[in-house]
Amino acid sequence: MHPEVRQENPGMCPECGMSLIKAQNNSEQHAEPRRNGHDKHAGHSTRMFLQKFWVSFVLTIPILAYSNLPELLLGVKAPQFLGSEYLALVLGSIIFFYGGWVFLAGAVKELRAFLPGMMTLIALAISAAYLWSVYAVVAGEEPLFWELATLITIMLLGHWIEMKAVQGARGALQELAKLLPDTAEVVTGGATKIVPLGELRVGDVVLVKPGAKVPADGKVIEGQSDVDESIATGESRPVGKNSGSEVIAGTMNGDGSLHVQVTKIGENTFLAGVMRLVMEAQASKSRLQILSDKAALVLTVVAVLAGSITLVAWLVAGKEVSFAVARLVAVLVIACPHALGLAVPLVASISTNMAARHGFLVKQRLALEAARNIDIVLFDKTGTLTKGEFGVAEVIPGQGFSATDVMQLGASVNRNSEHGIARAMVKEAERLGISILQISGFQRIPGKGALGAIEGKEVLVGSEALLKERDIRVEDNVASRVAALESQGKTVVYVLSGSSLVGVVALADVIREESREAVKTLQSQGIRVAMITGDSADVASFVSKELGIDEYFARVLPGQKADKVKILQSRGLKVAMVGDGVNDAPALTQADLGIAIGAGTNVAIESAGIILMRNDPRDIPKIIRLSKLTFSKMIQNLFWATGYNIVALPLAAGALAFKGIVLEPALAALFMSLSTVIVAVNAMLLKKKVL
Repeated sequence: MHPEVRQENPGMCPECGMSLIKAQNNSEQHAEPRRNGHDKHAGHSTRMFLQKFWVSFVLTIPILAYSNLPELLLGVKAPQFLGSEYLALVLGSIIFFYGGWVFLAGAVKELRAFLPGMMTLIALAISAAYLWSVYAVVAGEEPLFWELATLITIMLLGHWIEMKAVQGARGALQELAKLLPDTAEVVTGGATKIVPLGELRVGDVVLVKPGAKVPADGKVIEGQSDVDESIATGESRPVGKNSGSEVIAGTMNGDGSLHVQVTKIGENTFLAGVMRLVMEAQASKSRLQILSDKAALVLTVVAVLAGSITLVAWLVAGKEVSFAVARLVAVLVIACPHALGLAVPLVASISTNMAARHGFLVKQRLALEAARNIDIVLFDKTGTLTKGEFGVAEVIPGQGFSATDVMQLGASVNRNSEHGIARAMVKEAERLGISILQISGFQRIPGKGALGAIEGKEVLVGSEALLKERDIRVEDNVASRVAALESQGKTVVYVLSGSSLVGVVALADVIREESREAVKTLQSQGIRVAMITGDSADVASFVSKELGIDEYFARVLPGQKADKVKILQSRGLKVAMVGDGVNDAPALTQADLGIAIGAGTNVAIESAGIILMRNDPRDIPKIIRLSKLTFSKMIQNLFWATGYNIVALPLAAGALAFKGIVLEPALAALFMSLSTVIVAVNAMLLKKKVL
C-alpha cells in the first residue's frame, strides 16, 4: 500500500491540491479535503486513484468477455464453465466496493454537509446499476455489470487525470516548499557545525558558501556576493549583497561566502509569508467560482430530478427495467458537475501561481478579478514611482571649476555624514569613480550644512544661507538654472571653497526608470494613470510631466488619501491604488483594487488584495493582463463545462432512442471525463501566456 497523505494543519493536499482541514484524531488517514464548500474525496491520493484504476481495468476485461457484447458485436461467445454465470457478479462486486468506494464515501460526506454534488451523482449512478444487476442475476433479468465496471473504471481514470492536472497547477507552491535546505552551517567560536534547519535560532550566525541556499531570513554581517532572488521576489538579475544587506531564506548564493545573522525563522520568514498568502488566495473564491459552485449544486438537483423522470418515463413506456435503469445511470453520470467544479478553481490556482512567479502575490482572488475592470491606477509617488531616496539630478559647476570638482569636494566633506542628501552625494561620487579626499576639522552647521578643511582650505557644503554669510555672488547663468531647478521641487546644495562658488548640486527623489515603462504600458492598455503625493505642487508637476502621468494630487496628508480615491470613484472610475501599505492603508482599502508594495520581507499587508514583492511598477500592467487572461480562461471553461451538459443530457435520457441513438452509461462516463480533461488542458494553457 502507498503511504496515505497526512497533514496536521489546514492547507492543501500535496497530491490533488484541494483544501484540507485539520485531522480530528490520529485514526484518520487523511485530512479531509474540501472544495466548493464540501468534501470531495476521503482517504485519497493520486497514486491511489491510479492503483484503483488498474485493478478495476484488469477485472473489467473478463466481465466484458462474459457479457453479451462479444456475441452482439463479433458473433462469438466466451467459453462457459461451472459458475461462469456468476463471474460478472463476483468481479462486479469487487469493482463496486473497491473501485467505487471512494465515490460512495465522498457522497456520504457531501450529504452530511447538505451539499450534494459530483460524488453524490456518481454514487447514485453506480449504486443504481449495481443493485439492479444483483437483483437481475437472482431474478433472471438483464444485468448491467459491464456498464457498471466500465463506468467505475473510466471515472477513476478521469479523476486521476484531473488530480494530476491540479497537482501540476500547484507546482509553483510545491517548488517554494522545496526551496529551503535541510541543514545550516552555524558559526560558533570560530568554527562551524552543521545543524538541522529546525535547530536554528534567531541571532545565530550561519555561513552561506558559494552556490548554497540561504537557510533563513537574515542580515549579512560579513562577506560580499551576488544572490539569486528570482524565485522569491521575481527579480531576474542577481542582487549584490554586502555587510548590512538583508537576505531571504531559500534564495541561492553566488560565488562569494556570506556570514548571515538569522533574524527570522520558521513561519516568520519571507518564504513562509509568500506560501501563506498563496494558500489564502487559493482558499478564497472569485465571483465566477461562487457562480460555478451554485450552478454545480443546481445541476445536481436537476440531474436527480431528470434521472427520476427518465426512469419513470421509460418504465411507463413499457421498456425493460434494465433499459430504464441504464438511462437513469447515463443521466446521472452525464450531469456530474465534474468539469464545472474544475473549470474555475483550476484556472484560479494556475493564475495565483503565475502571479507568484512574476513577483506579485494575489491575496484575494476577488482582487485579481477586479483588476481587469480598472479604469485608472493611482500611484503613491514616494517609494513607488520614485526610489524614496535622494539622488543627484544635476551638477552645475561655478566659473573656473568642473563638475568633477564640485562632486569631489562636496562628497569629501559629506563622507562621514548620515544625512540623506550627504549620502546621495557620496554615492554619486563613488558611482562616477571620483576619489574622496581626506578632510580635517569637520563640523556641522545646524540648519545650514557642514564644513571641513581639505588641503588646508576651508570647504563648505549646504544651503543658500552659506552664500549670504560669505557674501558670495552667484553668476547669472547659474542663478537662472538654480531657479529652474527649485521650481521643479529639487533640493539645491551649494559647494563653496574659501570665498569661491565651486558649484551647485541639485538633488531629488530619483524617478525609477521602470516607472516610465509602467506608465506607457498602462496607457497603451487604455488605463489612465494618476499620482498622489505629500510633496509640493512643483514636485508633483515635475514628476507627472517626466512620466507623462494624466493627473496628480499634491500636498495630500496620509489621512486624506482615501478621500482622493473617493473623488476618482465619484467620476464613475474603477480605481486601483498602489502604495506602501502603511500610511496608504485607508486608501488601499477604499480603492476598488488595493496593491501594496511588499519591498523585501514586508509582505503581510492586510489592507491590500495584491502585494508586490519588489518595488517595480511594471508589475502593475502584468496584474491587469493576468486578470484579463484569467477571466477569459474561466469563461471558456464554463462554456465547455455547461455546454457539454446541455447537449449531452437529452441524449443520455434517450431523447433520440427512437432513431436508434442511445448513450450508454460507459460512453456517458467517457464523455464526462473527456469534458473534464478539455477543461483542465485549457486551463493549463494559461501557463503559456506571456505577461
